[in-house]
Amino acid sequence: MAYPRQPLFAPHGAVATSQPLAAAAGLAVLRRGGNAVDAALATAITLTVVQPPSNDIGGDLFAIVWDGERLHGLNASGRSPAALTRERVLAATGGRGAAPVDALGGAQRVGPAMPARGWLPVTVPGAPAGWRDLHDRFGSLPFADLFADAIGYAEHGHPVSPGVAGIWARALAAPAPTGPEFAEFDRVFAPGGRAPRAGERWRNPDAARTLRLIAETGAADFYRGGIAAALAAHAARTGGLLTGDDLARHTSTWVTPVSVHYRGHEVWELPPNGQGLAALLALHILDGADLAGLPLTERLHRQIEAMKLGFADAHAHVADPERVPVPTEALLSPGYAAARRALITERAAEPAAGDPERGGTVYLCTADAGGMMVSLIQSTYLAFGSRVVLPGHGFALQNRGLGFRLDPAHPNVVGPAKRPFHTIIPGFLTRDGRPVGPFGVMGGHMQPQGHVQLVSATLDGGLDPQAALDAPRWYWHAGRSVLVEPELVATAEGRAALAELRARGHEIAVAEEPGVFGHGQAIWRLPDGGYVVGSEPRVGGGMLGW
Repeated sequence: MAYPRQPLFAPHGAVATSQPLAAAAGLAVLRRGGNAVDAALATAITLTVVQPPSNDIGGDLFAIVWDGERLHGLNASGRSPAALTRERVLAATGGRGAAPVDALGGAQRVGPAMPARGWLPVTVPGAPAGWRDLHDRFGSLPFADLFADAIGYAEHGHPVSPGVAGIWARALAAPAPTGPEFAEFDRVFAPGGRAPRAGERWRNPDAARTLRLIAETGAADFYRGGIAAALAAHAARTGGLLTGDDLARHTSTWVTPVSVHYRGHEVWELPPNGQGLAALLALHILDGADLAGLPLTERLHRQIEAMKLGFADAHAHVADPERVPVPTEALLSPGYAAARRALITERAAEPAAGDPERGGTVYLCTADAGGMMVSLIQSTYLAFGSRVVLPGHGFALQNRGLGFRLDPAHPNVVGPAKRPFHTIIPGFLTRDGRPVGPFGVMGGHMQPQGHVQLVSATLDGGLDPQAALDAPRWYWHAGRSVLVEPELVATAEGRAALAELRARGHEIAVAEEPGVFGHGQAIWRLPDGGYVVGSEPRVGGGMLGW
């Protein structure tokens, strides 16, 4: 028989993420006297080396920090180059835009889209500045000390883990883009013409050099020094729009997390430009029904329909709040939730956005003995992002510009110096203003759906964080199409529920590829002190405590 993975109980502190070596880097920092932010940064920086298909130095970062008294949010996402316009995109794509890429889900991708690879979707990388800004505000150990494990693995190599090897191989199996901007990719990430296999040692000494420069200069070299100059020169040589001025102007933004009530708790996400609103909107709708007392069919139906409504509003309204007003407060109002809840019937629907009154990714979480907790997520988006690699520096640039729209009437239309719609979202749970803990589920369009399912499994199902992460998931794609994990058809109750859902109009399919359901982590604070931790079983995630 298969034995379920057990949760980790830790008296002092804990780290959970999708790659065990990165979790070990964070735990080592905790044991050296670092706090939860120090541990989160060591973990995040190491993840760029040990899980490069999903995140890299050239990506973005978002974080929620509980400092022992209150929550802080950091939006460390980058903006588009000042020269990027809708007209430039259309000119470069023959006036039609690119074929839609479904990474954001079918509801988002109607009509022509931004290109997925190359320079056009590249935005300024925010992760290095995010590391520095988190450390400046909360860190306790020297910034450079947090890079030690990452630099060691990059310089001397590490055996690639099975889960990462699988993601890597699937990414390289796709047709490779061509052009001068992609020339460095194979040398760094496909040595020998293929992805490294599980257990094979992979080295990236160029990334070690880059990480040293970031560590020694507090990321200044990345935005105003030698790395910035190299990025601008490479863009100029190979058709990119990114300039030294774009990099020098970059700033992170400290933001106030937003929340809704759910089952006597507060669920927290970051405000736009991220899609955390989709999860909050769905949970706010679901808070009007006692899911724990409903049959499985009804629970699944209501969750799926609420999630559709949440996505419809997020895709219609989320944009860069520095450039256009986003009606966050109105969307999260109780009256609006009630109006959206009333749209759910017994049948599967294809919802439209409402009109409220105006008013490839890694996730980690950490906790320390003093009660500080961190929820952090970073990404280059699609596997290896843009696939543009800076020669001699060993990292790929993100393709977050893919989140822009080409519809000139949309608030998220592509334009200069704008932050695009962003998929990566960290979550946090409190009760009556007291911390329960950080959580997250990575995976593009799956992320808000994973948040809803993890929170519901915890608060409706009464599951510990590991059991909540182990529970079979569903994934709404577009229209009435829903994918489910095979475990949902392994029981008579599950088979009966899926048959009833089909009778209600849901187009149910059992997924063959587990990656679509995302990878999650969670740490909950125990009433008597210490923590209980869960880590993603689908990718061999690591959770360590002391």
